Amino acid sequence: MQPAPVDAVAALIPPDAEHLELELEDGKVKLTNLHKPFWPERGITKGDLLRYYARIAPVLLPHVRDRAMVMKRYPNGAAGDFFFMKRAPSPRPPYVGICSIEHGSGSIIDFAVLHDLASLLWLINLGCIDLNPWYARCDDKNRPDYLHFDLDPTPGATFAHIREAALVIRDALDVLGMPSFVKTTGSRGLHIYVPIERGPTQKEVWTVAKAMANALAARRPDLLTSEYRIADRPPAHVLIDYNQNAWGRTLASIYSVRPTPFASVSTPVTWQEVEAGFALEDHRIDTVPARVERLGDLWAAMLLPAPRVRLSDFA
Repeated sequence: MQPAPVDAVAALIPPDAEHLELELEDGKVKLTNLHKPFWPERGITKGDLLRYYARIAPVLLPHVRDRAMVMKRYPNGAAGDFFFMKRAPSPRPPYVGICSIEHGSGSIIDFAVLHDLASLLWLINLGCIDLNPWYARCDDKNRPDYLHFDLDPTPGATFAHIREAALVIRDALDVLGMPSFVKTTGSRGLHIYVPIERGPTQKEVWTVAKAMANALAARRPDLLTSEYRIADRPPAHVLIDYNQNAWGRTLASIYSVRPTPFASVSTPVTWQEVEAGFALEDHRIDTVPARVERLGDLWAAMLLPAPRVRLSDFA
């Protein structure tokens, strides 16, 4: 049996298969319980989830490659209980990479790393719905190559507030000469990323993000808040969550499916789309592959070595 090319893998997971073994260029992958309902109200199965990731793999993998992966497993689908798993299970296939990270307790945790399609499908087959990669790559685990702002609504805020807040932040970053990229969280908000030169530690990146979030909130107190304490956050505002830049935190990666009722996807969008307005429900497991085929990877520039911001200029 010849290894299957990447662009044909989705077709090799037939709808009538319950279990199968794929022979890929990277190795053999066993896929199980493919008929298991993951979104029963939408008729979406575990097999559908695997087919989505197989189709999106060419644009997804470059963004998560060489990063430790925190696994969030949903053994009973999107509406069921979930649990986090940091340590890569053993035994595991030889194509699953390992990134060893020492934690404050002195313990060393071996995280899984996705290098290829085989390891991606292996991870999703464990019941993972979204992907939660480390901010820094494994060759320098404490020095990230981006900072980000996680925009979340406080009670009473709408997605229109989120879009307005994102444009306020974009304009401020433009003034500073910082390129910015935006994507949906796949949940209720937006993520704004700034590509940076590696050098500052995660704590230093967090410090800069905090200062910027506080300054933005002070400039637009009618719309924005950076208040850490939940009880002190004003209603109908947008939280600029700088704390997601802290060491050990993760965000759902680009192109991750989210466990929402409509199987949304964390999707890159253009700033023009943010200005024009769109609904989070527009970007779902059944719509994003065709969107990517039409538009390509809108975050491809995030993978380039330049231009990237020298964060020390703003510390």
